[in-house]
Amino acid sequence: MTKSPCRSTVLCAIFAAILNGQFVLAQDTNKLKIGFSIEDTKGERWQTDLNSFEMRAKQLGVEVISRDAGGDADRQFQQVKDMIKAGIKVLVLMPRDTTKASRMVDAAKSANIQVISYDRLVMNSDVDLYVSFDRVEIGRMQAEYLAKHAPRGNYVLIAGSPRDEGAKALHDAQMSVLQPYIDRGDIKVIADAYTKDWLPSEAYLFMLKAIDSTHGQIAAVVASNDGLAGGAIQALREHNLAGKVAVSGQDADLAAVICIAQGVQSMTVYKPIVNEAARAAEEAVRLAKGEKAHADGTISNGWIKVPTIMLKPVAVTKDNIKTTVVKDGFQTLKSINQALPADQQIK
Repeated sequence: MTKSPCRSTVLCAIFAAILNGQFVLAQDTNKLKIGFSIEDTKGERWQTDLNSFEMRAKQLGVEVISRDAGGDADRQFQQVKDMIKAGIKVLVLMPRDTTKASRMVDAAKSANIQVISYDRLVMNSDVDLYVSFDRVEIGRMQAEYLAKHAPRGNYVLIAGSPRDEGAKALHDAQMSVLQPYIDRGDIKVIADAYTKDWLPSEAYLFMLKAIDSTHGQIAAVVASNDGLAGGAIQALREHNLAGKVAVSGQDADLAAVICIAQGVQSMTVYKPIVNEAARAAEEAVRLAKGEKAHADGTISNGWIKVPTIMLKPVAVTKDNIKTTVVKDGFQTLKSINQALPADQQIK
């Protein structure tokens, strides 16, 4: 008869817990934990953010508990509550709805957990730090480029989600640049709207209506990101207008960079998001250790002045693809060129 390895009730309980995968060594339970709640990793952009954040946190010896809410605000709230129960010291939050995300901040703060608002600023809440790129500068860059290359004619503005405060900041910055042209009568905004959930399909439908209402007489499309630009370009292609209309973007997605090389998208705004994610991870670790965040300034979220880190965006055009996104390793020449005919490939 085989003897049991248990010599006491306590040892038997521990042995059973090990077999069931429930026992965690003491040094693991003492390891700092950071939560990264992201509203949706669907698409190229946000998955890159998450991967870069997790990589830097791992280098710093911190455990990351990450969750993808799949575009569901209520699910994100529940996931944040689960992270709190799991013992995180800092919550890094990329919210779906910046105006309603304060409930997640409140839940974290009630558990003495500090909160970093990532890329999108949670409004009317006690956020400890905001890490992002300057959306006002991005909006200006988009509008300035288009106004320079298409200083007259009909303009279409396709803004982001009405639930994203950052989308409003972008739109307001774009209009601040375009207003003098509008006042002089050089530019006429014939269509202007926010887009549900930043959906390219919504941008496509909106663009079709704009083309129909103007009989194709459009000079430029101020698309607030590359997904929206892609939807607009699809509509332009179907009416043989692609390449004839100036189109802006943001994020330097692969599809957008390919469109720029093809000449059907005019520019995009590249945000070195690997740097953004790494910086957020570094600041999260700093806060988790009880240290003060290294902010550059502050920004109001309607409740407090939030310590803020604003990183610098870069305009990408056909002329500087190699010296920007390719040089940084954000995109590769191989992945860009394999989608292009020989005469359009980047050398």
